[in-house]
Amino acid sequence: MTSQLETFTKALSRLLGWIYMLCWSASFYPQPIDNYRRRSTVGLAIDFPTVNVLGFVCYAIYTLTFLYSPVIRGQYAARHPQSEEPTVRVNDLAFAVHAVVLSSLLYSQFFPKIWGFKVSRHQKASKPVKGIFWGCLVAVGVAVGIVLLASPDGGYDPRSWAWIDVMYTFSYVKLLITIVKYVPQAWLNYKRKSTDGWRIEMILLDFTGGVLSFIQLLLDSSFAQDWSGVTGNPAKLLLSNVSIVFDLLFMVQHYVLYRDVDTKNRRRDPDLITPLLSEPGQLSRSAHI
Repeated sequence: MTSQLETFTKALSRLLGWIYMLCWSASFYPQPIDNYRRRSTVGLAIDFPTVNVLGFVCYAIYTLTFLYSPVIRGQYAARHPQSEEPTVRVNDLAFAVHAVVLSSLLYSQFFPKIWGFKVSRHQKASKPVKGIFWGCLVAVGVAVGIVLLASPDGGYDPRSWAWIDVMYTFSYVKLLITIVKYVPQAWLNYKRKSTDGWRIEMILLDFTGGVLSFIQLLLDSSFAQDWSGVTGNPAKLLLSNVSIVFDLLFMVQHYVLYRDVDTKNRRRDPDLITPLLSEPGQLSRSAHI
């Protein structure tokens, strides 16, 4: 009976993993497709794709090493002797690599020389986001420096500063970016009192993926009878939960707060709907990174 339950739990975990990967991956398509259809990026804050590329590059490195690096997997086993195996899965890596490609594509749409799209003069990366972007790169460099200088054997002893801590730094960068990347878009929607130009289908798919990702993490940890597997994979834990919170916010904006405004806007040319962030110091004012 126990063996059958374990088999079912593993199968369910794998199924949920690939479903959430497909949902999250599919969430990347509505926005660039809509931009292409409108030949415009108006309504989308450039801060979102700017930091998204960096975030998913970090997440791809994190998942790749936890899956295939003997050093990182060995250090994880030493720190989590009860479970030994990280709760990172192949579907996590597949999602991360796909996200890097699609995020880069979306970011490229803000360059008229490449796509010829209409781009508002206010659609520039903000100074706070630029600071976070470069600050994250500095943080990774500092983590590498600490491991090389503070570790007695160059980062291979898991009882001291080790290379696994650098990988965790990559995951923390992703977590920070997940929080930061949604704020400019939520603020832009608030200032415009509209969500036109921001595809709600992306949010619905993202929400579904976040819920399923969290359930898979709980299943994997319960199967291993070690709930430290949840905290031992902070990227997956907080990535899903932070996404869920912001997705709920965007749903409220779209379906409740600005529903009537968006209905009126859809009767007009969406390219005529421009952001209201023209005041000095607002989030979409500064130059590209």
